[in-house]
Amino acid sequence: MHILLNWAEPLRQIADVGGPVVVVLMCVAVLTLAVTLYKIWQFWHAGVGRHRALSKAVNEWDMGNRPQAHIALGQSTSYLAPVIGMALSAAPQMLERLQADAETRFSKLERGFRFLDSVAQLAPLLGLFGTVLGMIEAFQSLQDAGAQVDPSILAGGIWVALLTTAVGLVVAMPTALILSWLESRMEAERVIADKAIMTILQPVDLPQTAHPEMVAANG
Repeated sequence: MHILLNWAEPLRQIADVGGPVVVVLMCVAVLTLAVTLYKIWQFWHAGVGRHRALSKAVNEWDMGNRPQAHIALGQSTSYLAPVIGMALSAAPQMLERLQADAETRFSKLERGFRFLDSVAQLAPLLGLFGTVLGMIEAFQSLQDAGAQVDPSILAGGIWVALLTTAVGLVVAMPTALILSWLESRMEAERVIADKAIMTILQPVDLPQTAHPEMVAANG
C-alpha cells in the first residue's frame, strides 16, 4: 500500500500541473496498458509462436507419413491446429476456404490493434493540443501583467505547457513499439499458416502417390 501511495503522489502532482489534457493522457495510458497485457495473455493462450508439433505434422505429411502427421497434430496446442486438421482431409480446391478460416483466427488475435494504433497517432497530437492551450494561458498571464513583466511567469507557463507534449510522447512511443511487435508476430503467423496449408495441399510426395492412378487411367 505504501508503494502504491509513493507512485500515486507524483502522478497526482503531474495531473494537477498539466491539467485535464494530462489527466486524459494518463487514462489513455492505463487503457493502453490493459489492452497490451490482454493481448500478451491472448497470444500466450492461443499458442502464438508455439508451432513445433504443428510444424512436425506438416513435415511428416510432406514426406508421406500420414499416420505420424495426425499423431503430431494431435499434440499441437496451436490455435492453427484446427485449420491444419481440416487441410489434412481437404482437396486442393479448398485452399481459399482454409485461408479464410485461418484469417478468421488472425482477426481475433488482431482485435485491439486499431486502438493501439490510434493511441500511437493521437497521443502526441493530444499532448500538442495541451501545449497550445498552455501557451495561450501563459501569454494571457503575460498580458495581464502589463508593464511589470516577470520573465518567470512566461517561463513557468511554457514549462507547464510543454509538459503535456512530453506526456503525450511518453504514451505514444511505447505504444508504437508494442504495436509494431504485435504486428510483426501476426505477419510471421500468416507466413507459417500459408506455408503449412500449401505444403499439405501440395506435398512433395504428391506425384508418387498420384502416379499409380495416372498409370491406371492411361492404361
